[in-house]
Amino acid sequence: MTTAQELQSEQAFAALLSALKSGRLRSSEFLTMPDLAAILGFPLAPTREAAKRAEGQSLLTILPKRGLTIMDSGPGVTRDCMDMRAALEQEGVRRLLASGHCDLEALRKQHEQLLAEARSDPGADLSRRALATDLSLHDFMSSGLKNPFLCQAYQSNRNRITVIQNVRSFLPDRVIPAMEEHLDIIAALQAGDLPAAIAHIERHLHQTLRWWGVELREDWADRRDPGPA
Repeated sequence: MTTAQELQSEQAFAALLSALKSGRLRSSEFLTMPDLAAILGFPLAPTREAAKRAEGQSLLTILPKRGLTIMDSGPGVTRDCMDMRAALEQEGVRRLLASGHCDLEALRKQHEQLLAEARSDPGADLSRRALATDLSLHDFMSSGLKNPFLCQAYQSNRNRITVIQNVRSFLPDRVIPAMEEHLDIIAALQAGDLPAAIAHIERHLHQTLRWWGVELREDWADRRDPGPA
């Protein structure tokens, strides 16, 4: 049975994730534990438990008797998080295609509509809606993993990417190429072409890092963007 303390710790962790997603907690920011408790609106005990759980996902680092620092979002961390996302999504789409469950028509139409708007008459909230559309495809690809441990690893990494995206935001100029890259992935999946889908996921990784000004690692020499498939 869940105790009141466990429930409060769970709520504090949810509040911590929300603060990271909204940008109230920023990359590399230092806080004392009382500072964090005040931001989250919870007593110290559940706040400490939430912080320990977040540290287990590399979202922050606890500094004994001092406080904590929110995760760094520098080039190295950014590369590793994005690489992990691409690797898990490539396995996810492999499993989706093997199972025959790849109904992407609704996602395709959603991407096409947003792309058409971005090319003609972008609304003021285009970046916000584009990010939601972007995440919808990534969620779909990760849904193929069908393994609780892989899914947990993917979700923890997605939480880290949220912190990164608050520093490296989804700029309006990125919307058109990002939607085009997504549509390439969708087309490959609808055609049942696994090699093309994997190549397009890899290209999407490279293009996102380049847009953010993050260089590929030297040991990725054999994974350079091959260009449009």
